Amino acid sequence: MHNKFNKLSIAVAIASSALVTTSAFASGFQVREQSAKALGNAFSNAAAGAEDVSFMAYNPAAIGNIEGTQIAGGLSYIDANFELTDAEASNVAGVPYSSSASGQGGESAWVPSFAAKTRLHEELDLGLAIYAPYGLSTKYDQEWIGRYHAIETELETIDIQPTLNYRATDRLDLAVGLRAQYADATLSNAIDLGGRSGNPALVGNADGMAEVTGDDWGYGYTLGALFQATEKTRFGVSYRSEVDLTLDGEVDYSADNAAGQQVLAESQATGQLQDGGGKADITTPANANLGVYHQLTDRLALMANVEWTEWSSFDELVVEFADGSNSTTTENWDDTWAFSVGANYTLNPQWILRAGLGIDESPVPSAEYRTPRVPDADRRWASLGATWMPNENLGISAGYMRVFADDGDIDQDATPSNENRIRGNLSGTYEVDADVFALSVDYRF
Repeated sequence: MHNKFNKLSIAVAIASSALVTTSAFASGFQVREQSAKALGNAFSNAAAGAEDVSFMAYNPAAIGNIEGTQIAGGLSYIDANFELTDAEASNVAGVPYSSSASGQGGESAWVPSFAAKTRLHEELDLGLAIYAPYGLSTKYDQEWIGRYHAIETELETIDIQPTLNYRATDRLDLAVGLRAQYADATLSNAIDLGGRSGNPALVGNADGMAEVTGDDWGYGYTLGALFQATEKTRFGVSYRSEVDLTLDGEVDYSADNAAGQQVLAESQATGQLQDGGGKADITTPANANLGVYHQLTDRLALMANVEWTEWSSFDELVVEFADGSNSTTTENWDDTWAFSVGANYTLNPQWILRAGLGIDESPVPSAEYRTPRVPDADRRWASLGATWMPNENLGISAGYMRVFADDGDIDQDATPSNENRIRGNLSGTYEVDADVFALSVDYRF
């Protein structure tokens, strides 16, 4: 069996599930936390709220609803918790792996955002948004039971979005934006070097490490419309295209124990487990938002939003290596829908109180496609927030969201001919939740 452990199969073992990661607790690996106002309403105002320039990240036509020149900056803090319970693991031959280390893999992360716009003349607005649409950092103990599937995952993305809005009529705004997206990934997992040593006593007890790094730029676009149907009712719709990325990077191998170092040295002497280059094509998905915002009374506003995300574009991950070999891993994700409702209450001219509820589908279709890097499950949101306006130009907003996710079973099965032959079998149940805090400031000149 150990003869199957060559450079290609080891690298596929980390890269096949590694170039994406669990999100800021939106579906898949999506991040929605670009505005404290939107978060305080559970994103029910994403498409139609258009309350300040930061809403350009959800609907580029939002800037048409804002007079003059405005800037906004925000920072969100995501405290993600997920743990694999009742875990069982073994190598492809059925030899059990054991560990006393925790299956907790959640990490905290900071998500910044910035937006600005100005009115060029009565029919045109120009805007710029910079935000992180995908990614989060996750990390397990190096000795945990699923270490051959994942240890550390860090995916960082940034979108730079220049936007032009056209005021077609007094009621209708139409906008288009360019998206320049940068992605950077660092990913690692353990290698069962003891399993390739020929000594059964070393199986699971002489680990090495494999790490992949890669980055790339990709380009897409966004479209949006905002329609003021009546004095009190506004509709919004937006579309964000998919972005194709080719993450070019390196594969590095190491071991910090004597037995593992010896096996690694012997393998490298025969041309296996060599450090080298590689790349993987991934696509960040297209999505669309449709929403309504209604001013029910002078004090109370109601809102609702539906979002569709084309996660089915992430159907496989093709990994290519510098030596010309390649491998394909099936992901088989489904398209998803998210629904949210919310309300604003104007307490007085200085204070607006916010609340919202939402549900969000997971793109992972079944336990066999759930991985420790993306232990995704259906979830629900409950949020609260407030905006303080000490004067007509300045707004300071804060929001809090609690994310409740369903338990998600994982059943990664290893056979001599599939991609888990190196990682082994892994099963159990993930318990997932998160707390998200956001603060933003907007100023109108």
